[in-house]
Amino acid sequence: MRIAIAGANGRMGRMLIEAVLNSPDLTLAVALDHAGADSIGVDAGAFLGQTTGVIISDDLSQLNQADCLIDFTRPVGTLNHLQACQAHQCHLVIGTTGFSEEEKARIAAAAEHIAIVFAPNMSVGVNVTLRLIEMAAKLLNQGFDAEVFEAHHRHKVDAPSGTALAMGEAVAKAWDVNLLDVADWARHGETGAREDGRIGFSVVRGGDIIGDHTVFFCGEGERIEITHRSSNRTTYAQGSLRAVRFLAGKTAGLYSMQDVLDA
Repeated sequence: MRIAIAGANGRMGRMLIEAVLNSPDLTLAVALDHAGADSIGVDAGAFLGQTTGVIISDDLSQLNQADCLIDFTRPVGTLNHLQACQAHQCHLVIGTTGFSEEEKARIAAAAEHIAIVFAPNMSVGVNVTLRLIEMAAKLLNQGFDAEVFEAHHRHKVDAPSGTALAMGEAVAKAWDVNLLDVADWARHGETGAREDGRIGFSVVRGGDIIGDHTVFFCGEGERIEITHRSSNRTTYAQGSLRAVRFLAGKTAGLYSMQDVLDA
């Protein structure tokens, strides 16, 4: 498969480029960055000391040379890439977070024409953790309070993280409620006693934390914690490549990493 990478000069973009170059069944075909970026015109493998022949560009028409784009940029950029992918029949793996409900609807509409894997976290471990959380929440639906904690590096621009939201959704699904109806996004001042059935969120931003997530189920006299910690971004890259391979042969449709794991 011929792979395109968005945000090619970013932390995640570089990790993806290296992962693709080390995968014998995949070929790096296109590397994209935003207009005016210092990386434009540079070989995509330069940071590794390699010459790949793939030059970083802001020309989205190059997507006609790729079978699938992997995008971990930001919502505005991803939506621009989404439109270009439709125009060039290029599949898409989206790891970007921070979309509004209207923007998610645009992604779903595009999936009627191309195949898309859209997930708040591409890590296989995180997606297994989501299943464990849902299983636990089904068994702990009485007498336990649910709290979601997440910590990320100081440069992350959205909060709570997409993964934290997915964890909250897993609990809400198990409890047969809408997350937006029961979520407590912040607490300050005289909040009163905690209400039954609420799902609380807390956020840390600082330093170079790659990603820590914990769901607490707090009962009387006992507490269960389900935690996932990322020590590097390799797991996101490898999960993305697994998603790319899953899309091979697909024509259209919107898929999650749970679909990828079940394949």
